[in-house]
This record gives sequence, structure tokens and C-alpha cells, in this order.
Amino acid sequence: MSTDHLAIRVACLALSLLFPMAAAAQDGPIRPFKDELFSRQAVLETQDGGAFQLMDYQELRDINARDEEPERRVKSQYVETRVRRYQENQTLTLGGQRLDVTRVGKLENAAFTVIFIHGRGGDRRLGANDYTFGGNFNRLKNLAVLNGGTYYAPSVRSFDPNGAADIAALIRQAFELSMGRPVILACASMGGFVCQSVSRDKEAVRYLKGLVILGGPPDPGFLTTPAAKLKIPVYLAHGSADSVYAADNQVALYRKMIAARYPARMKLFQTGGHGTPIRMADWRDILNFMLAAR
Repeated sequence: MSTDHLAIRVACLALSLLFPMAAAAQDGPIRPFKDELFSRQAVLETQDGGAFQLMDYQELRDINARDEEPERRVKSQYVETRVRRYQENQTLTLGGQRLDVTRVGKLENAAFTVIFIHGRGGDRRLGANDYTFGGNFNRLKNLAVLNGGTYYAPSVRSFDPNGAADIAALIRQAFELSMGRPVILACASMGGFVCQSVSRDKEAVRYLKGLVILGGPPDPGFLTTPAAKLKIPVYLAHGSADSVYAADNQVALYRKMIAARYPARMKLFQTGGHGTPIRMADWRDILNFMLAAR
């Protein structure tokens, strides 16, 4: 081997050690979908045996270069719209209340179910939009259908316990329709208050497999909740420059979880803002973590 070739190999090894790719998404039961576009994010720092990762995020690359029209329409290679043939808008009646949802995937016998809760000013259309947030919802829909799962994007009527009661009823219905298979609740931004309410519902947590918080408010009392008593896994994703909910407070909660040996993961996106986790969260990594957790 020439001296030049040896130098190149050493340099490549050094780079791989400094900036390893997020390889965790490669492992688990969920089959890949466009991983080359969504799962190859550089990790700047790893702690707690991989449970905590500081992720490389650059607005010019991850928004401007990714979108055809920044923050409005992602480039076509990031989406596969044939999944819409499995998509349906429905109005459910749960506990005497009407709940508008978009459902993608089978109604019964789903291998798993993901329920996404939008933030303030949103509705079911946000979680069903194929082109916003870098195509990340389109990828989630495709991952669900490809792997025999179901995805729900409901319109939440309020972010208080009343609105959370509707979602608790949806969790139970999804659990029953799937014959007891995993149900994962993901809450973005202000929707995190719904996750907080559900985590305190002794009945609802019985049907829940995991909680995903994307740029949401920290819950200092989480470790005392019925959800925590059941060791329901938690996946946190946050932007380090979030101006709505400070990243330091969410990191502090994560630290408490790890100190208590709680099944938790956290992805902190360096320089990312409030909406960054919705755009950048790797759904295959999330699902593999949740489905493999005991």
C-alpha cells in the first residue's frame, strides 16, 4: 500500500470516529425506507452508551438544500405519494366525542400503531402533509404501511385533560383493533401537554408502548407518573436553540431518567430551533427503539 493510500485510509478512519453516522436506525424490526436520505445524520457527540446523541444540524443544508421551496415543499426524491392509496380521513366517535383523524394503513390487526399529536394551530392535516417538514411525515406513513402498521394524525380539540381524554380513547381503540400490539404516542410542541396528561392516566397507559416528545415542554414530574411506573420508553428530540421550550430543561429531565435507569433516548439537534425535531427525527430509529424496548 502506498504512503498516500495509507494516509487517506487513516484520515477516513479519523473522520468516522469524530462524526459517526447514526447507525442505530439500521438495527431493529422496521424495514428501511429512504434511509439514505433520512437516517444518515452525523453524530457530533454520544453519551450514555448511545442513549444521548448530539446531532449535526445545519439550516442551509437541512432546509434550504433539502426543500424545493424552503419550509413549504420538500424535493420530490424525499417522498413517495403512492402511500396515499392507504390513507383515509375519518370522523370517529369515542366516549361520546367526535374526533377527526387521518388514518394511514390497515384498520385492524396492525403490527403497531403510531398516533401523532400536533401543536398549537395545527390539525390532522399537519401530520398527513407529505411535503412539509422535509417529507418526514411521508416517510412515517410509508414506514407504517411497509411494515404492516397504522398511523393516525388526529385533530386535537384542546391541549388540556379534555383533549387528552379523546386521545386516550383513541389509544385504547387502536390497542383493541390491533389485538394488543404496540401503540406509540408522539407529541410535538404544545401537543406535549397531551402526552403529559396521558402519562398520568392510569387506564390509558395500560395500552401504551411508548412516548415520543418532539420539541415539547419538559415534564419535571414524569418519573412519578403511572407511565413511569410501567417503564414506558420515552424518546426525546429537541433543538438546542429552541426559543419556545428551552433545551436545557428537557436535557435535565433526560438526565433524571438516566440516573433512574429509565428506558429513554434523547437526540439534541445542534443549533436546531423549535420545529427542527419534527423535520429531523429519524422515525425508523424511533420505531426500532420503541419496538425493541422491554
